[in-house]
Amino acid sequence: MIKNSQNLGVEGEEIARKYLLKNGYEILETNWRFKKLEIDIISKKNDLIVFVEVKTRSSDVFGDPEIFVTKTKQKFLVAAAHQYLSERNIALESRFDVISVLHKNGQCLVNQLEGAFYPTG
Repeated sequence: MIKNSQNLGVEGEEIARKYLLKNGYEILETNWRFKKLEIDIISKKNDLIVFVEVKTRSSDVFGDPEIFVTKTKQKFLVAAAHQYLSERNIALESRFDVISVLHKNGQCLVNQLEGAFYPTG
């Protein structure tokens, strides 16, 4: 069965969520929204809040999934993260990760890029 991009994205987020849980992260939120901004997964490990953008692809013909997190998307994620931390009065250190989920040759490859980008001024 061929999956449309929305189904592929939902499946990728579920795979990423399970991957994080398996690796000791606590899931605080999924698909958290502020106005038109969305953070795929907000997690916590030890005293670190991790904002995760998940990119899922069925092929790497146009490049690895993580390269599709543009500077504009990063800016939106930083703004949403700032709002999340402010609303909840959270003063913990935070990090922005990208988890790529790639379906290739009948396998599902998951890669977590810790500290994939940093807020810029």
